[in-house]
Amino acid sequence: MQTLLQQLLAGLENGCIYAVLALALVIVYQSTHLVNFAQGEMAMFSTYLAWTLINAGYGYWSAFVLTCALSFAIGSVVEKLIVRPVSRKGSELSVVIVFIGLLLIFNSIAGWIWSHTVKTFPGPFEGRGLGPAGAHLVGLLGPIAVTLAVLALVYVFLCHTRMGLSMRAVAQNMESSRLVGINVDRTLSIGWGLAALIGSVAGMISAPKLFLEPHMMSGVLIYAFAGALLGGISNAWGAVVGGLIVGVLENLLGTYVIGTEIKLTVGLVLIILILLFKPSGLFGTAVVKRV
Repeated sequence: MQTLLQQLLAGLENGCIYAVLALALVIVYQSTHLVNFAQGEMAMFSTYLAWTLINAGYGYWSAFVLTCALSFAIGSVVEKLIVRPVSRKGSELSVVIVFIGLLLIFNSIAGWIWSHTVKTFPGPFEGRGLGPAGAHLVGLLGPIAVTLAVLALVYVFLCHTRMGLSMRAVAQNMESSRLVGINVDRTLSIGWGLAALIGSVAGMISAPKLFLEPHMMSGVLIYAFAGALLGGISNAWGAVVGGLIVGVLENLLGTYVIGTEIKLTVGLVLIILILLFKPSGLFGTAVVKRV
């Protein structure tokens, strides 16, 4: 029973990481109706920025806040300079190719600047003075608490601020939003910045567990995508629930059924099954278009 409880808590810890990255995927999807395949690499790049700041003498939480601000700026610039011109002049396939290109660019730049050597990333939740059991519990619950705090702030922003309401309006109908006076271009830039900021949080809370290297977020992105699809990629909070479910499911199946070596297949199989049998997810809305 104790082992099961530990696996459930570890699954929730993983699920929080997937939930945060799934939320970032949904925010971009709502504006472009495409999945940003570079979201994980952008999160990885932001984590390297945090690692650089920490090694430069900044405290963990100071580096955390500065990295969030830098990630927001990077996301906004990427949308304005790269994604926006292509999405206006090209097809959806062109935007997908741009996303794949961004994935390779961020991965290559990270390897070029910081090398491909695996690095350790400090964690703020060490539980000093609490003994091995207490330290382990703090290490599990700390990332969960940070994730819940971030999700609460995102909820307040989206539901109780003017810009958040504008983002939701643009996600629902871009042309109608223009007609009522919403600055759609600025809103999209802020949305991309917010997605990059949220992704950076996922990277920073996962790095102490995964270790820091250019490919650290590749598997996480697959699980996050599975979580977003499971909850409904058109529903932000559904994607969060989906990420938590995927985290627990992946951990339990990896421990008791298939083994840890092929756990990644859980995410891949989930993606295939959801797309085959329930593309709208658990909480998403099916959209019917007349051709």
